[in-house]
Amino acid sequence: MHNQPPTMITRFITEVVTKFNPFSARSRATRLFLSSLPPDARQTGITINNTVLPRTSTAPPLLLIKFKDGKEMKLDGEQLGIKGIVEEVDRHSRALQKQADLTD
Repeated sequence: MHNQPPTMITRFITEVVTKFNPFSARSRATRLFLSSLPPDARQTGITINNTVLPRTSTAPPLLLIKFKDGKEMKLDGEQLGIKGIVEEVDRHSRALQKQADLTD
């Protein structure tokens, strides 16, 4: 079995902005993050803005995630890796889930 990205809580994400060179090894975590979003992400209200950089680009990959509470996370996929990105997203999503559970 090949390396599958971990499942993450996406219901509190409102927007994902990425900019990456798909041929660069540095962009691996950003690509995996995009592939771990559910197939119906756009229908469920997540705005996804992708910018694909040319093969010759040396610009670092960008991953910006916005949540329903207004928080923005600019994550460095090179340093965190896909597991680190998922942990950061889930940590904030769990806090929002607790808040939602308390107000229900």
